[in-house]
Amino acid sequence: MVDVAVIGAGPGGYVAAIRAAQLGLKTVCIEKGPTLGGTCLNVGCIPSKALLHSSELFWKLQTHGKEEGIEFTGLNCNFKQMQKRKEEIVSGFVKGIDGLFKKNKIERIEGAAHFKSPNEIDVGGKTISAKHIILATGSEPVELPFLPFDEKRVVSSTGALAFEKVAEKLLIVGAGIIGVELGSVYRHLGAEVVFLEFLDRICPSFDRALSKALEKSLTAQGLQFHLSHKVLKADLGSLRLTAQGPSSETAFEGDAVLVCVGRRPNTKGLGLDAAGIKMDGRGFVVTDANFRTSQPHIFAIGDLVEGPMLAHKASDEGVAVAEFIAGHRPDIDMLSIPSVAYTYPEVAAVGLTQEEALSRGLQIKASQFPFKANSRARCTGEDEGFVKLISDAASGRLLGAHIIGPHASELIAEAVLAVRLRASVAQIAETSHAHPTLAEAIKEAALMAGPGAIHL
Repeated sequence: MVDVAVIGAGPGGYVAAIRAAQLGLKTVCIEKGPTLGGTCLNVGCIPSKALLHSSELFWKLQTHGKEEGIEFTGLNCNFKQMQKRKEEIVSGFVKGIDGLFKKNKIERIEGAAHFKSPNEIDVGGKTISAKHIILATGSEPVELPFLPFDEKRVVSSTGALAFEKVAEKLLIVGAGIIGVELGSVYRHLGAEVVFLEFLDRICPSFDRALSKALEKSLTAQGLQFHLSHKVLKADLGSLRLTAQGPSSETAFEGDAVLVCVGRRPNTKGLGLDAAGIKMDGRGFVVTDANFRTSQPHIFAIGDLVEGPMLAHKASDEGVAVAEFIAGHRPDIDMLSIPSVAYTYPEVAAVGLTQEEALSRGLQIKASQFPFKANSRARCTGEDEGFVKLISDAASGRLLGAHIIGPHASELIAEAVLAVRLRASVAQIAETSHAHPTLAEAIKEAALMAGPGAIHL
């Protein structure tokens, strides 16, 4: 019998396995796929960011090269090379996790896991007995009944990362973070990209001000948004979608359709009933504050439980569970988990949005500083966007930070730490920031909550 059996080797599972092994627990990790890393590494976060970088570089040279003094002729997109580079990056990281498993003496078991009893797991006829079990099987894309995935013409995010060529016209159902990221890739490579979104705004998890600013920017780049549009039916032969808009039905045709309407917990085939594990009405595993299921020795993390479906959230939870099993008392502050869209410009956020703070009846102050007034942003020609801070009106405690602009994914780390440490905007404003840096925009936004920004 092993101390810990982890089911799933994505960013939650493989991190949990490594941390458990580091703490001296005999650990096995069961993964049904041929490679470690899960959706994030193989067909999600990592390959999409590789393509986002390549496509953005191509687009920037086309649209901004001349103003930077970079002149050229014959700029072409070698899409096969972009895909090859993406695969090489993924392969390198997969090998890296293999190496980490060997270094930490984690036994890797390939195959589909199925509970025989609360303490026994069947993997291809082999029984694994474990004192503690961590469920980390992630999620899968939601498929519309009339738009089944063939991963060629009607694709999920997985198929969208594996196109052999850039479609002339790409229809995207759903304008959440995954949709706008992948739409940006193919728009920057020359595709006509049309979104059909059921809600009245894009990326609704972000503060409304950021959603509006991102929509304006992406529209200027040529992405087309049809908001408040519900897709009713599809002709799979001609790839013709019919959607109900605010006033009428409209038909849209494309060369490929990407469906990004959400993800659901991946629990198929696990035999959770045999383990006595309770689920809620939406398919999530029910857990307590320490991620214990209805069976105290079985834990669930990542996309299997309520909360944002983020790789870093799953990793944090994996570490916390491993430490809890080892007798430690870890603490995760869900309010300080950031969210990012790697579009151009990037969007990043942590903590409460303005709408969330007001809905809780909090007395707040919202302060904002534009990158147009930031010297580093002006030097790099990336002065679109702003920093918005939400603070408690009385104490000045930072409740949330929302950034749209250059390198927002990196800048948000300062705000994450501030939210985690319950810092005030005054403390941020009093902290020295190197000049010239993009981070000065955070300092100036903090100053706006008090006596006022220096450079605005």
